[in-house]
Amino acid sequence: MAGLLSDNEVIDRVFDHIDNKTTDLGDGGWREPIVNYSSPERFAAERALFRRLPLPFCPAAALPDTGSYVARQAAGTPIIAVRGEDGVVRSFRNACRHRGMKLADGSGCTKTIVCGYHGWAYNLDGRLRHIPNENGFPDLDRGHYGLVSVTATERHGMIFVTQEDPVTDGGLLDCPDFIGPEQVLIDAVEFEFDVNWKLFAEAGMEGYHIKLTHSKSFYPYGFDNLNVVETFGPSSRVTFPFRRIEKVREVPREQRRIDGLVTYAYHLFPNVLVAVLSRHTAVQIAEPISPTRTKYICYRLTSRGTDGSDETKADARRDAEFVKDTGNIEDRDVTIEIQNGMASGANSHFTYGRFEKAIVHFHKTMADMLAKVN
Repeated sequence: MAGLLSDNEVIDRVFDHIDNKTTDLGDGGWREPIVNYSSPERFAAERALFRRLPLPFCPAAALPDTGSYVARQAAGTPIIAVRGEDGVVRSFRNACRHRGMKLADGSGCTKTIVCGYHGWAYNLDGRLRHIPNENGFPDLDRGHYGLVSVTATERHGMIFVTQEDPVTDGGLLDCPDFIGPEQVLIDAVEFEFDVNWKLFAEAGMEGYHIKLTHSKSFYPYGFDNLNVVETFGPSSRVTFPFRRIEKVREVPREQRRIDGLVTYAYHLFPNVLVAVLSRHTAVQIAEPISPTRTKYICYRLTSRGTDGSDETKADARRDAEFVKDTGNIEDRDVTIEIQNGMASGANSHFTYGRFEKAIVHFHKTMADMLAKVN
């Protein structure tokens, strides 16, 4: 993708940082008011912005077949995305047009979307298909009672959903193809915890904390504060190299492969991290529930270029469990303590420095976007 380094260019820059004991630096810092991590007014403004952006909703691999669906709240709105008989993914407001009952929850596969209250049924393209005892609604025009659609876009292995008139295109869909059609979903996990959604998102955007926070999990295999940091549009990519990257130092440059030597962490503005790890890819969504509570949804897939065999899936699961049981829990615990620590009154702002380039880019982008909405 234009604007992002090639794999070989990333390797070159990593070796330069190793040799010179350096890391990528931002142009300056940022001071973010801590009230923005707890304010109901700021939270409402952020969710309003979310509804006017092409918001990453789920990986396309979560909708592999005709009738596959994912239903969840996005920016406080119940949404269902479903793959139609024509192979196209469509998204709808997840409410029956009769009495507003939620039509589906979680994920699954169906031939018809049926309301569990009175049995009104809809085709996969949202058209009203059946009303039990239809004679009770003699004047109803079926054409006006299909599911209410929102814009769904399938691109780069992701499904993006735009609920309202977009505030800007802003390059939000101009991303690399980080998920390929050969990648298979192995599972999805979710949980809720008491932090503002931005705190958990920020943890994946810098390597300044690796040695202390991940001293026994990631640090023995990687580096502290040694990263390649790139921005593309409103989003960013942070490269976390492993020590084993040294294996390719003597390999001819044109023969080097970066697979398994780094973690690519793509932050898709505003609330999604796609982590391309050694043997699996994780799509991590920080879904805001309240100013101080977040639902964390993680889709875990096999790696690019793999065959989807049982052995490949088993490798991906082992890799995913290591990350889930170590790094994610460690980041979660730290962010919970940060949220709790706001009550101390010690800080009016959080201070981000040049080592936190991607976070500074995130906050500048958020401020610019919110200004367009307001």
